[in-house]
Amino acid sequence: MQLELLSNEIDIKKYLRNLNVDSGGVSILGSKAEHYIVLIRDLHVGGANILKQDALSVGADLAVPRGTVVAQTPYVDAILIATSRELEKLSKKELAQPFGLSEVAKKLQDILKIKSDSKAQVMGIINANDDSFFSDSRFSDKEAIEAIKKMIDDGADIIDIGGVSSAPSAKVVSKEEELRRVKPILDLIQSQKLYKEAQFSIDSYEPLVIEYALKCGFRVVNDITGLQSDEVCRLCASNGARAIIMHMQGTPQTMQDKPEYENILSDVYTFFEQRIEKAKSLGVKDIVLDVGIGFGKTLEHNLMLIKNLKHFKTLGYPLLVGASRKSMIDKISPSHASERLAGTLAIHLEAVKNGASMVRVHDVYEHVQALKIKKALDEI
Repeated sequence: MQLELLSNEIDIKKYLRNLNVDSGGVSILGSKAEHYIVLIRDLHVGGANILKQDALSVGADLAVPRGTVVAQTPYVDAILIATSRELEKLSKKELAQPFGLSEVAKKLQDILKIKSDSKAQVMGIINANDDSFFSDSRFSDKEAIEAIKKMIDDGADIIDIGGVSSAPSAKVVSKEEELRRVKPILDLIQSQKLYKEAQFSIDSYEPLVIEYALKCGFRVVNDITGLQSDEVCRLCASNGARAIIMHMQGTPQTMQDKPEYENILSDVYTFFEQRIEKAKSLGVKDIVLDVGIGFGKTLEHNLMLIKNLKHFKTLGYPLLVGASRKSMIDKISPSHASERLAGTLAIHLEAVKNGASMVRVHDVYEHVQALKIKKALDEI
């Protein structure tokens, strides 16, 4: 007899099928192998005591502070630990319970609806400005087209074109100057019909620039202001374009001046809820969410967002992460932007593992290769 300790990240249903377990058993046992850890903030103490007992009754558990049973404080934070099967049973139980537990039940059901993407997309970065923080991403007209073609050959799904730096303390640029910078590249993309070989995204929040890009065959708008402009929303809606809503605290000129949050996960989540509602009200249907790594965040904020990306999957939209060669890597392992490829890959692979559907990168070939290896490992 032999025992093999298997990874918690194996495809357990595949192993069960290989054992010739019946289909019903595969479903039941598979759900028992998937665990959730859910932090519940500001839960009414009465609700906490009910939820504790109900969790135990289905085989799950709820961690609560000392004194909860005698209601020492009116509200408490708690941590629910459950398998997917236990979470399903518990969510049904709580729908009829008081103290806000019906709302908890709905949120638990949202968690159970989260689905992983089979393949993460790679978005390549092309900058038409001369002050981007990573010099190797800066291209003039014909150089940009050659770089775009190479990215397509290397496996990029999307190419993101921008003409203004959004690095901390970047200079403000007029919309006319921004268009002047990107226009030659956009014209070449249109004339060579490169939009038939890959999707193209315009990294801008200026309606003048976005409208021109959409006329050149672009189908994605990457807006670092998170659709602050109604006009940008309308342009996305009328052209059927995908809108990437990014979170940023402040502006590129102010965002790193001691960024603070009451709770980084909750604050970013609330921002997304508000901007999604706005986008939908103005006719935008295709939405991607970007937590905005490095945009008004400390190192700890960035790490918390990457580690807990799955929290934002409950909103029901794909997630993009763009940490390519950013200074957060330097804060962990001192390095120049040219030396941060390894750190970038580590962050982006972790992001995909935690729910990212897309990564925005300077190094397309390396990311495509790394994601292929990850996929092969996930399928074992």
